[in-house]
Amino acid sequence: MKAIVQDTYGPLDVLKLRDVPKPTAGDGEVLVKVRATSVHADVWHAVRGEPYALRFMGSGVRRPKTAIPGTDVAGLVESVGPFVTDFRPGDAVYGECVGVNQWHNGGSFAEYVAVPAKRLAPMPTRLSFEQAAAIPTSASIALGCLRDEGRIRAGQRVLINGAGGAVGTFAVQLAHAFGAHVTAVDSPEKLDMLRAIGADRVVDYTRVDYTQEEIGVHEHLEKPYDLILDIAGNHPFSRCRRVLAPTGTYVLVGHDHYGATGHKWMGSLGRFFPLMLRSAFVKQLPGLRGAKAPNDRFAVVTQMVEDGDLMPVVDRTYPLAEAVAALRYLTEEQTRGKIVLTVGDAPDERMSNGD
Repeated sequence: MKAIVQDTYGPLDVLKLRDVPKPTAGDGEVLVKVRATSVHADVWHAVRGEPYALRFMGSGVRRPKTAIPGTDVAGLVESVGPFVTDFRPGDAVYGECVGVNQWHNGGSFAEYVAVPAKRLAPMPTRLSFEQAAAIPTSASIALGCLRDEGRIRAGQRVLINGAGGAVGTFAVQLAHAFGAHVTAVDSPEKLDMLRAIGADRVVDYTRVDYTQEEIGVHEHLEKPYDLILDIAGNHPFSRCRRVLAPTGTYVLVGHDHYGATGHKWMGSLGRFFPLMLRSAFVKQLPGLRGAKAPNDRFAVVTQMVEDGDLMPVVDRTYPLAEAVAALRYLTEEQTRGKIVLTVGDAPDERMSNGD
């Protein structure tokens, strides 16, 4: 089969399109014929091997343990391994190839990938393969941040910083679906899109510093925010706290802007650890409470897609052979939503299987 392969960590040019052996489905696994997969920040980190800490978190110390990048997948079941009863050949499925930690290669940048059945779900019929591939990792992160760490509730005032990217576009829709008043912060060219997907108010970060807005002066800030989801991570917590209610919650996703911060060893992790330590004394910091949440995020996301409360925003699609170009576009940080790689040339192939 064709696959994007990396033999070592390094610049994006380490990725090469090669012929490699086709995998087989092991116990509890499903062999998926990949129709689409997504490009996101964690893929970039795994290719680069930066921050270096990720190499000790399962990625591989000297070189990647798994040579084929990619964590999200949408496609057709080719075959199932022993003990798999929920899927059959021809089913349209989508999901994640890896578990909680996406900072390592999962093998989806290929024509076929073997995935644990528990990490897959039937693909919603209202989605194309490209749309489905955009969902799993980013939507699950957004749900975990808002529901599990942020404890979002209807009627709250929620600010999402960096709302126009992969995680942010899902976060805006989720917060809106949960009944919150949503303020979305991003660059001016993304603001119309953010309004269209559910933002009640938008802020152009090139003109307004949301941490400096005066509470009580503007109608939209009669009171502070109940929840700040900081995806961009371009302001310290001490400044964000100015516009956060005393009983509010600050959740950091963190973004080192593709190595621009220069923190090669820890990356954005260097900001998380001090906040975790402070969470014992500062009620506005959630600490580790999100880790105790039920492991149902992907199931909830799937149901919200089925109910029409959540739809992916796909900026661009590239063929698998242009994975390097797709990742380079990602690093320009102008993406509206997700970037998707398409595999093969038969987007309606599932129709031939009676679906």
